[in-house]
Amino acid sequence: MEAELGALAVSGATALVGLIVSEAFERAKSGLTRFFGRRASGAGAEEELRSAHEELGRAREAGDADAEAGVQARLRRRLEDVFQEDSGAVEELARLLSEVAPDTSRGFVNLVGGGVNHGLMLQGSPVHGDIHFHVPSPPSPAASRSVRPNQVPVVMVPFSNRNAELAELDARLGGRAADDPRVSLDVLVGVPGVGKTAMAWRCAERAEGRFPDGHLYVDFAALRDQATPSAGPGGDVSEALAMCLRSLPGAELGIPDAFAERVNLFRTRTAGLRILLVLDDVNEPSQVRALIPNGPGSAVLATSQRRFGELAAQNGARLISVKPLDAHGGLELLKDRCGAEAVGAEREAALRLVELCGGLPVALQVVAARLVLDDSLTMAELAAELDDEAGRLAGLAMDGEESSVSVALGPTYRLLPPDTARLYRLLGLLPFHTFDAGVAAVAADLDTRSTKRLLRVLVQASLVEAMGDGRYRMHDLVRLHARELAAEEEPQTAPAALTERVGTHYLVLTALADRALREERLRIAGLADLLRGAENPFAAADAPQPLEWLHAERSAILAVLREAVRHERYALAWRLAEAFSVFFLYHRYLRAWTEAMELGIEAAAAAAARAETAGEIEEATAGEARLRALLSRPLLDLGERDRAGEQLERAVALAETTGRLVLRASVQEFLGRYLDLVDPSQAPGAYRRSLELNERAGDTRGAALATFFLGCALDAQGEHAGAMVLLLRAQHELADRAEPDRRMAARVRAAIGVAHGHLGDTARAVRELREACRELAEVAAGMHYEAEAWEQLADVVERAGTDEELVRQCLSRAADIYEARGSLGPAQALRRRLDGRDG
Repeated sequence: MEAELGALAVSGATALVGLIVSEAFERAKSGLTRFFGRRASGAGAEEELRSAHEELGRAREAGDADAEAGVQARLRRRLEDVFQEDSGAVEELARLLSEVAPDTSRGFVNLVGGGVNHGLMLQGSPVHGDIHFHVPSPPSPAASRSVRPNQVPVVMVPFSNRNAELAELDARLGGRAADDPRVSLDVLVGVPGVGKTAMAWRCAERAEGRFPDGHLYVDFAALRDQATPSAGPGGDVSEALAMCLRSLPGAELGIPDAFAERVNLFRTRTAGLRILLVLDDVNEPSQVRALIPNGPGSAVLATSQRRFGELAAQNGARLISVKPLDAHGGLELLKDRCGAEAVGAEREAALRLVELCGGLPVALQVVAARLVLDDSLTMAELAAELDDEAGRLAGLAMDGEESSVSVALGPTYRLLPPDTARLYRLLGLLPFHTFDAGVAAVAADLDTRSTKRLLRVLVQASLVEAMGDGRYRMHDLVRLHARELAAEEEPQTAPAALTERVGTHYLVLTALADRALREERLRIAGLADLLRGAENPFAAADAPQPLEWLHAERSAILAVLREAVRHERYALAWRLAEAFSVFFLYHRYLRAWTEAMELGIEAAAAAAARAETAGEIEEATAGEARLRALLSRPLLDLGERDRAGEQLERAVALAETTGRLVLRASVQEFLGRYLDLVDPSQAPGAYRRSLELNERAGDTRGAALATFFLGCALDAQGEHAGAMVLLLRAQHELADRAEPDRRMAARVRAAIGVAHGHLGDTARAVRELREACRELAEVAAGMHYEAEAWEQLADVVERAGTDEELVRQCLSRAADIYEARGSLGPAQALRRRLDGRDG
């Protein structure tokens, strides 16, 4: 780390000398005085700068290079002290210099790179002993609805190449009239590392004002990391559609689970919008076709390693080949990173480096990073080094991306300080390639502050990319390189140990988010000791929304869950699966829900088989029963009733062996909801058993839920008066509690309204259902519960024949909610009812 800060100090001192003797000094003096003044020691900052200015002026006049070098050395020492004391001073100085003297400070600013990114960040310490987490909240859906999406990342480094291609794309994107119904489709094609992504980002930046409804961005490389095996082919496309739908008007109304419904909803919501959609790293034509918007004048710009002739033939796509840089383009890149003077001084060697890198920007960036990080390394020396590695040079010059990147990465990796190299290796073991400093810190078993410093070195070396939102990303091939090095240099136990650390990190946060959503809920895993030392990030005044955090981290949690099972961290896995289940009760990602529960079940069964004490066996067995009951929910929604029944049968048997009354009651409740669909006459019996067990256990909320479901079952079977008694009791018990359950209480109120209608009290039924609709609009807006209540109100009024206009309003409102959620079947049925009333 000292070597890294020393290099920064040398470069910073050089930039300061150039600034102090330039005409820009007077303009910059106040800013520099503030910078050094906050860190002054001895003489005041103003006097320090004035003295340096005068000494450098005299040295320049006299041609005294030694005197000038002495001032520069003094500034270097001063900066070393400042950077050692305050790492944030590096970025502060870079910003100041880039504003007042961009020409003289380019080398230093390039060395600093993207700097510290102030955006969404999950920060944490390794989970052992005291734990501190800070989890900023993602933007809320309510806030995002009014914000024009602008999702394409900003190019963080100078971009001086591809002028001809960009000009052509500019003309194509800007040449359409606003009322032109066509949607342009362009695909940038080339080998990995050739600069397709940067070119697409730059094109989007230049086209900023031409798409008034915003820019959407999908990174399919990231989605391939997140895709679950159970999702099957096209899972990444389905998730891409969901991402885009969440950014378009109407996102608050929900997203359907079915792929075809998502496609139709995307086309509906983009109709009338003029948007630019950038699709990065696509590898199948279907990924493009499903995401072509309907808005006239919109455009799709994709990047790919493959040439999709079928897209050109069938969809009118224009395939644009992105070739490796020529000699001029390669030199321009090196000038941007290393400075024009350095390239001019060793032009022949620079040309040789461009040749050896095969014109691939990804390789040239690493070469440039080596030169910037190691002041003693010349371009000629580096060219000779690469020239001696004959076997690897062939790969560098050919289109075999893995070999060429390895050639470039290997020497750069060896240049890294030991602690930075270790972080690099361990990041390669993460089961996802986008992460934040908190996760990186846990992966390396370091504190977050130190990890951020190491990440900055990796960013400067082009081994890690700063995403601009507080997160980092490793290119697929770079991650592979890091993983191979970890296999060679880390202990064999490193992957499993890392999975334990990162998995525990996510278990703590997920469990805290679960409790923040509702403290009063059945949980099997005993996490009191683990959570006792953790500071709850969801309890602060400006706390993030736990459900939004779970939504943002869901793919990482699922990836860690898979790794935990693979590395036989069974206790960790089933506990994480149980805590994670709360997310799916709100967001019904049915395939991911199914996989998470199946992984948890596998882990719980294995944990019980390995347990050494009766208590451990009992807890893992109870966990398996709980997870099997939870699994029945997505299986029923997917129409897999037989599998759901099998899971519940096994859950009942396992729960009975534990003696946990609340668990046994919960399993019976799940069984009753299954019987509601397959054998309604048997459902009341299951609900009565659940109610009895909850009452014996003293679980009043569980008893209230069982009472509610029992009342609904009896009302459906014609026992309306008995059902009313039960529903009124359930409503009171759910609403009048220390932690009121407003959503469930509103659902009970709707059931009470339905029961009044069955008893012939239409006026009371209408009042109760109107109030239920209002309450559900507050606590469950856009969810199917609200739509069901509007439909139930329409049914009651329709039977009474008293208010035709109210019936129409209720059916229309319910249909709107179903359509917004992508539930097209129920929506179409309601539209047919409306059409029939018109007829």
